[in-house]
Amino acid sequence: MAVTDWGGFVDQTNERMARLRKGIPDVAKGFAEVARGAIAGGALDSKTKELIALAIGIAARCDGCLAFHAKAAAKYGATREEILETIAVAVYMGGGPSMIYGAEALEAFDQLSE
Repeated sequence: MAVTDWGGFVDQTNERMARLRKGIPDVAKGFAEVARGAIAGGALDSKTKELIALAIGIAARCDGCLAFHAKAAAKYGATREEILETIAVAVYMGGGPSMIYGAEALEAFDQLSE
C-alpha cells in the first residue's frame, strides 16, 4: 500500500521508533551517533548527504527512508529540481522499481517541504 499522507506517516513512524529506542537504548544511541556523524558537513555538505540517503532509500524501496530523508533534504534547503535529479540517479542505479519509488519520494518531498 502506498503512503498518501507523508506527514502522518512520519508522525506514526516517529512513535514506533520511540518505542523501539526504549527497548534497545544502547543500539538506538549508537545508531543516532552514526547518523549524526554521517550527515554532518564535511567534504560533502549535509544537503548532499541527505540527497544520497534519499537515492539509497529509493533504490532500497524503503518508505521510512523516503519520508525521513525527503524531510531532511527539505530542511537542508534541497530544491525540487535537486530531488528530481536525485531520483534520476536512483532510477539509473535501480531500474523500474526505483522509478516507482522515485515517484513516491517526489510526493513525500512535495508534502513534507510545504
